[in-house]
Amino acid sequence: MRERIEPVGIPSLHRGEEVKKQQVRERILSVGVIPVIRATSARHAMAGIEAICEGGIPIAEITMTVPGAISLIEEVAKRMGPSVLVGAGTVLDASTARQCADAGAQFLVSPGFDLATVEFARGKEVLMMAGALTPTEVMAVWKSGADFVKVFPCGEVGGAKYIRALRGPFPQIPMVPTGGVSLKTAAEFIRAGASALGVGGELVSAAALESGDARTISDNARAFVAAVQEARTS
Repeated sequence: MRERIEPVGIPSLHRGEEVKKQQVRERILSVGVIPVIRATSARHAMAGIEAICEGGIPIAEITMTVPGAISLIEEVAKRMGPSVLVGAGTVLDASTARQCADAGAQFLVSPGFDLATVEFARGKEVLMMAGALTPTEVMAVWKSGADFVKVFPCGEVGGAKYIRALRGPFPQIPMVPTGGVSLKTAAEFIRAGASALGVGGELVSAAALESGDARTISDNARAFVAAVQEARTS
């Protein structure tokens, strides 16, 4: 049985370094927040990424629903280097996973469980966060070799209480609830045992992206980071 993964300090990375999977894991656990970037254009998505970085979250999960998502992953990887972890979200199959990894994605996220995608990620040494909801699915995802289990849509089945219930039989499995995570619920999820939080519109709101309101997104990022750190130390 694999050891439970505990949060550690943010590793110091520099441009030109090759970022290893363990460093990606450490960064995710350290920050505790994975911003899920959904936008109507690559330009809006890039603005959102810059805003969350300004707010203290050097992580961005670019979903495949963003127009030109794979090209955007490549752009972010080249422009921002290892100072920002860029991942691919809504990855539904191994073919897409390969394209994202080739573009520079340092982690892959799926809303559900596709064994071929997990096996590809393991073979490429790319961190994989596969989706699950039921206890049976959580077991299947973890046994397949995924690095994290994304519990989705968590808010629809009990939120933090559901994470606490899953942690009972699965204390060794690092879970990332997504769906239903807000500033009001973030601390509850962490205290319930979540290793990190997947946060979409509550952090990178569509309205802020459309209006160019980067300050609101940066302020949201700071608030989420503070909520997670406070919950971990309380």
